[in-house]
Amino acid sequence: MQQTYPPVSIFGVPTDVGAGRRGASMGPEGLRVAGLVEALLARGVDVDDLGDLQGPKNPWTGPEAGYRHLEEVVAWNRAVLAASSAELARGRMPVMLGGDHCLAIGSIAAVANHCRSQGRKLRVLWLDAHTDFNTSHITPSGNVHGMPVACLCGIGPSVLTQLGGHTPSMQVSQFRQIGIRSVDPDEKRLVKEHGLDIYDMRYIDEVGMRRVVEEALEGLDADTHLHVSFDVDVLDPTIAPGTGTPVPGGINYREAQLVMEMIADSGRLGSLDIVEVNTALDHGNATAELAVDLVESLFGKSTLMRD
Repeated sequence: MQQTYPPVSIFGVPTDVGAGRRGASMGPEGLRVAGLVEALLARGVDVDDLGDLQGPKNPWTGPEAGYRHLEEVVAWNRAVLAASSAELARGRMPVMLGGDHCLAIGSIAAVANHCRSQGRKLRVLWLDAHTDFNTSHITPSGNVHGMPVACLCGIGPSVLTQLGGHTPSMQVSQFRQIGIRSVDPDEKRLVKEHGLDIYDMRYIDEVGMRRVVEEALEGLDADTHLHVSFDVDVLDPTIAPGTGTPVPGGINYREAQLVMEMIADSGRLGSLDIVEVNTALDHGNATAELAVDLVESLFGKSTLMRD
């Protein structure tokens, strides 16, 4: 049966305020140039491109009390929270084009509030090379794009942990992380202490991607909203060089397609982040083009000859 999707609202968030390298601010335009809107329209999806959100410039200053650019990070995330919340209230699927991954604090807080108001369950698939569970006490850099999962789980500055009006926005048990392969030593202790559900690259190598995704999606039902937070650095840098924190040994093209196709098969996708596309570090927009290819699969384009 042909999968049907709710109408989609795309909005760009052109900032690298949470990152350590410039360039993720160009991600939304890179994804548009790569044909994201046209690709979804070609799949029969009702798409509205709302343009880009507005927010403060990146001051490019050092960390204060363990955080870089905290005031600006909060401002951008408030804008994302408002935009995502408005589209969910309209019955549309918000698709956030980042920007860096700190913006997931706002997008996921919006989805968590929406699910609470609807009495629905929420599952977040975090596709990333990093667990993003740092705090100001253990961060080596102060970059907030390494902290969104911790903030959503109530660990971090109150301006971010309380962003959506509920603290914590999420429970650790609602996250499933796929593709992890770069975790700071203190962060490793913290994720173990909190019991984050992590499918790292070794586990993927050992059991295969099909089983990983089956386990990550286990228990989803018609009452579950699935949010996918897709950081392009989950992909191996040989196929996705355009990102600020590349880590060797990432998931390959076929594994990435399988993840997206299995999510599409679940029929539960309700919201999406596409983050950390850095066109300044890319080769001819290849990373954005690959991201668009994978998002097409999320919306039902199958490489398999199946009915």
